[in-house]
Amino acid sequence: MQIILQEDVEKLGTRGQLVEVAEGYARNFLLPRKLALEASVGNMKRLEKMRATFAKKEASEKGDATTLAGLLAGVSLEMSRKAGDSDQLFGSVTNADISDALAAKGFTIDKRKITLAEPIKVVGEYEIPVKLHREVTASVKLTVKKEE
Repeated sequence: MQIILQEDVEKLGTRGQLVEVAEGYARNFLLPRKLALEASVGNMKRLEKMRATFAKKEASEKGDATTLAGLLAGVSLEMSRKAGDSDQLFGSVTNADISDALAAKGFTIDKRKITLAEPIKVVGEYEIPVKLHREVTASVKLTVKKEE
């Protein structure tokens, strides 16, 4: 089934792109969440107008993301967690914990934009990548200390 994407969908395509997907994926996921439109004759004609608005929206979002990346570059977070003798944490620091810590500093960032390869389980200093936009990634310094 051919659809027109209205939002960027990871591993599928970008806004305004015409893509081929399985019918079930389109009907059960993309269309109900308004991430895509069915590629009908009428929607194909609207596609050119939609692309112009998508380009303006894209430029605006990229500018906002670049500004936010500049602000996040100076941010350093510090967390204290219970740890054993070998500096191994009892538990871990996840992207949700980092999102909450950023919210406490005044930055509202969705936890899904914080890209940790795996949860942090050892005391130390880390560079945490935050994907703000498809082309803009910021880096936040995180220090995990042993709780006294």
